[in-house]
Amino acid sequence: MESIGVLMACPMNSYLEQQLENRFKLFRFWTVPDKSSFLASHKDSIQAVVGNAFAGADAMLIEALPKLEIVASFSVGLDKIDLAKCKEKGIRVTNTPDVLTEDVADLAIGLMLAVLRKLCESDRFVRSGKWKSGQYVLTTKFTGKRVGIIGLGRIGMAIAKRAEAFSCPISYYSRTEKPEIKYKYYPSVVELAANCDILVVACALTTETHHVINREVIDALGPKGVLINIGRGPHVDEPELVSALVEHRLGGAGLDVFEHEPEVPEELFGLDNVVLLPHVGSGTVETRQAMADLVIGNLEAHFLKKPLLTPVV
Repeated sequence: MESIGVLMACPMNSYLEQQLENRFKLFRFWTVPDKSSFLASHKDSIQAVVGNAFAGADAMLIEALPKLEIVASFSVGLDKIDLAKCKEKGIRVTNTPDVLTEDVADLAIGLMLAVLRKLCESDRFVRSGKWKSGQYVLTTKFTGKRVGIIGLGRIGMAIAKRAEAFSCPISYYSRTEKPEIKYKYYPSVVELAANCDILVVACALTTETHHVINREVIDALGPKGVLINIGRGPHVDEPELVSALVEHRLGGAGLDVFEHEPEVPEELFGLDNVVLLPHVGSGTVETRQAMADLVIGNLEAHFLKKPLLTPVV
C-alpha cells in the first residue's frame, strides 16, 4: 500500500501520523504553502483523505482529487465532510464512533461538577494564597439536579447513565421520541430547557442543529441553569451565550467546543461561572490511539477490498 497517496488534512495525532507514514504515501496538507498547485500536481496519486473535527473534505477538495476513493474521519463528527458530494461521486466515508463515547461522557460530567462546584476557581483561590485570608464561597450541589440532554445517541446515553449515578432525573430532546427509553421526552429544545437545571448539547451538527442553543433556549434555561456543550461550537449562538452569561441571565456554562475554534470570546475569560476547555472531549492517550487504529483499519479494509469497519457512506 506504500504507493497509495493519503492526504492528511491537518495535524491530529503523532501516532496516527506515524502509522499512516508506515503504510501509505503520506502528504501533510498543512505544510503545503501553495495548496492549489500541490493538488494539481498530486491529483492522480491521492486516493484517500484523513480529516477530523477541524478539517476534512469539502466540495472543492473533493472536486480537485479525481482519484479520491475514501475519506476517513479521525472524529465521530462529520460536519467537515461534504457527505452529499461523497455520495454523488461514490466516495466512501468512515468515522470513529464508540471508541470515544466514554471519554466524552466522562468529560461532560466533569464539566457539570467543575461549573457547579467551581473547581477551577477554587483551585485558583488556593494557588493565589487567598485561602489564608478566609474561606471560599459556598457552591452548588450537583446530585439530584435535573439533566436535559439534546441528542440521545451513543454519547447522550452514556452521559445519562453517568448522571443517573448522581440521582439526577434525566430528560431529553431528539428528532423523534424513543419509546424504548424510560427518560422523559420533550418535543422541543425550549421545553427541555425550561424543565432542567443542566442542559447538555450532545447531538450531531447539522443544518437543523446549527444554533440550536439560541436566546429563547437560554432564557428558558434561566439564571440558575447551566449549559454544557461537548458537541460542536456552532450548536450555540455564541454572542447570545456570552451576553446571557455577562448579564447573569444564565447561571453558568461548561464548554469544550467553540464556534470559531481556536478563537474564544475574550469576554468569557474573566467569568468565574464558566469552565473553558480546548476541545479535548476524546483527548486521552488511550482513546486517541483507538481512534487512530480505527482510521488505519478502515483505510486498509477499503484498499484490500474488505468491508469497512465503521462505514458512513
